[in-house]
Amino acid sequence: MSPTIEVTGLGKSYGSEPVLASLDLVVDGGVLALLGPNGAGKTTLVSILTTLVKPDSGSARVLGHDVVRDAAAVRRLVRVTGQASSLDELLTGRENLVLLGRLLGLGRRAKPRADELLERLDLTAAGGRSVRGYSGGMRRRIDLAASLIAPAGVLFLDEPTTGLDPTSRARVWEDVRELAAAGTTVLLTTQTLDEAEALADRITVLDHGRIVADGTADELTALVGGQTVVLLDAAGTVIGQSETDGTPASVARALTALDPGNVEGARIELRSPTLDDAFAAITTRPREEVAA
Repeated sequence: MSPTIEVTGLGKSYGSEPVLASLDLVVDGGVLALLGPNGAGKTTLVSILTTLVKPDSGSARVLGHDVVRDAAAVRRLVRVTGQASSLDELLTGRENLVLLGRLLGLGRRAKPRADELLERLDLTAAGGRSVRGYSGGMRRRIDLAASLIAPAGVLFLDEPTTGLDPTSRARVWEDVRELAAAGTTVLLTTQTLDEAEALADRITVLDHGRIVADGTADELTALVGGQTVVLLDAAGTVIGQSETDGTPASVARALTALDPGNVEGARIELRSPTLDDAFAAITTRPREEVAA
């Protein structure tokens, strides 16, 4: 059985600037979070996989269909939430969802499904208003509702929770988990590391158009290595720290080196690397080093 998403030697440039450089990627179910700094190539990759942009070289297949030769088949099988609204500005939020649901084959189920999503994303009161009058956060939520209106083989979410309040974001997370549990493959791009850690079975880090790290959140943090022994004063301010390689002997040496002296209420903490630490370490190399 072929992978859900299969990318081989994918390349894309805009002018003389390479955005994707001979990229290889295989996704076979679950939730994949695509991380990377601005300009890393995340949105370009999603645009190619959803047939919005053609690659310059290499190939990409989604659910067995080539994104260039079988673009129409790919479009029928995927759903996308991008960074820009694609709904009819003159229709109400509810009308947009019902129309889209019917176009995607929901029939009489389109109306109750639209109402369910409006309630879930806290848009019930706004559902009867024209999308043209929605705030930025409301537009993000109605776009997300549109991508969730009908089942899909693959759901692409390009920074789906940007501009959402914590409650709405939690609801989106719940929806993503339910979709993945039901068998939908989800590929999301995000710059919110806690979102990637909370949702993704696997995290792929893109930098300068290349994959520079790939694995679970625990596997990526392990790349940083070691632990840090931190000395804090009574107010919680760091007044000293010492890096270790994680071994008991190394930690013991660090504890000995961090003498609190006469600092009243001082305490010591042992801190493990976070996903933020791993992301910073992985994506701070210059383009020449990444390409090597």
